Amino acid sequence: MKKSIQAGLGALAVLILAALLFLFWPLFPRSVPKAENEQPVDVVMVGAGVMSATLATYLQELQPDWKIEVFERLDGVALESSNGWNNAGTGHSGFAELNYTPQLPDGSVETKRAVGIAEQFEVTRQFWAHQIGRGHLQSPETFVNPTPHMSFVWGEDNITFLKKRQQALIQNPLFYGMEYSEDQEQIKKWAPLMIEGRDASQKLAATYMPLGTDVNHGVWTEQLVASLKQGPNFNLHLQSEVTALRQNADKTWNVTVANLADGRKEKTVKAKFVFVGAGGAALKLLQASGIPESKNYAGFPVGGQFLAIENPELAARHDVKAYGIASTGSPPMSVPHLDARKLDGKPVMLFGPFALATTKFLKNGSWWDLFSSVNHDNLMGMLRVGIHNLDLVQYLLQQAELTDEDRQAVLAQYFPHAKREDWKLVTAGQRVQIIKRDAEKGAVLQFGTEIVASEDGSIAALLGASPGASTAPHIMLNLLKKSFPEQMAGAEWKAQIQQIVPSYGRKINEDAAYTNEIRRMTSSALKLPYVDVPLTVGKKADAPVAAPTAAPAAPQNPTQLNKEMQAL
Repeated sequence: MKKSIQAGLGALAVLILAALLFLFWPLFPRSVPKAENEQPVDVVMVGAGVMSATLATYLQELQPDWKIEVFERLDGVALESSNGWNNAGTGHSGFAELNYTPQLPDGSVETKRAVGIAEQFEVTRQFWAHQIGRGHLQSPETFVNPTPHMSFVWGEDNITFLKKRQQALIQNPLFYGMEYSEDQEQIKKWAPLMIEGRDASQKLAATYMPLGTDVNHGVWTEQLVASLKQGPNFNLHLQSEVTALRQNADKTWNVTVANLADGRKEKTVKAKFVFVGAGGAALKLLQASGIPESKNYAGFPVGGQFLAIENPELAARHDVKAYGIASTGSPPMSVPHLDARKLDGKPVMLFGPFALATTKFLKNGSWWDLFSSVNHDNLMGMLRVGIHNLDLVQYLLQQAELTDEDRQAVLAQYFPHAKREDWKLVTAGQRVQIIKRDAEKGAVLQFGTEIVASEDGSIAALLGASPGASTAPHIMLNLLKKSFPEQMAGAEWKAQIQQIVPSYGRKINEDAAYTNEIRRMTSSALKLPYVDVPLTVGKKADAPVAAPTAAPAAPQNPTQLNKEMQAL
């Protein structure tokens, strides 16, 4: 008996020691090669995705003499979350995403977040238009195409909510033109595949916004990087994995990189500023930096899968992005949607996403990613979030048990005539949801994106997921404010940024005339349709804004979408 107790205590002591080693590992920073360059480069970027490409493009224009080094662990650009097959390709504007407009306890619909995201996508459109003008992006049809955005619901409560949502949103200039209907025949004109084969007595509702877009974020990322490589101060290093970050006494950073094409041979580059835009891997690199701000974060990985319908006859008959409502307890990224896409030069339909339980932080990552991100700073916070989000945990477990028949049944709710042979299951990119330490609530699960920067502004990282790539130009402007406050406050950078983003420093949605001005300009450059917003929209008046009538398909040239809307 005594020996059994001793053995048990010994085993417990070993487990406790192992746990402490795990949570506090590494006990000592490992040795790394000395920096090869005595004179530091201006900027090092980790990851060659949409965020790094956007930031580098800004900096090349703002400060063309700065030397920029980019390190990417894969053998190509934009192969993780930025790749067209790894995301929904929605030009996120809040037009269709119902989770951006929550219903408040008093029954009203909150539109603040949707309007904010719409503003951010307008920044993206201006950024693209400017880069096309400079020849840094090619013909807009290669990466952005007019694709109306729909919200599609059934059930009395959801229909009531959708009607309130549309009525609230069209009071804003950025959302003028959004139509609403409960008529199956009208909805069939917008999305025939979603109505054919459906019970004619089923009560439905949909909104339709003709100004929506489909975006291939991988393509415009590749085009920007190709342009950047033409400059003398930009260097891209593929198959190069950043393995260590050390800050020097003078606030510069030593960035140690393993050459994956040469037996992981390491070298160290000294830099004045480091940007970690490595998608899901950004969290682990942020922790490796040792900055105090990194102690406030943990990550929760969620994979995604889509049903891909590549039959050209079917894809040609669905030209909208139709968003539904997420299941109770599921994360916002799981909102079901039937998307018209243009991938690899051909029309495709994607339906999903279906959640994929995983411990990887990247699609091409390691199964140990989640475990290696756990330490004594974030363990309790992760446990707290798990306890307070049991519905999310249950949802992920249920998703893991789905069969092809289950997925087919969900698809049939949006595409009644779909057949099992019409689709194949494809795995999309990884997303890492932020777990953040809140001063009042403790650790909380946070959706969206967040910039984490050191107090001295010498290093910054981007964490999080949607709306992500769609709003990269806006996000990178915020990063510039955090990391280069003096330059951003100066007249030289400010004037240059206003050349890139004319609305910088203003809110487009606050002025219908200004909305028209900006959208006409970007629509012309991007070959997208637009709707002239009546100047009374957005202004408080005795009478509500008239709801727009049905709009025809988007024209090929960037002209007024229809005269009926202008008459309103």
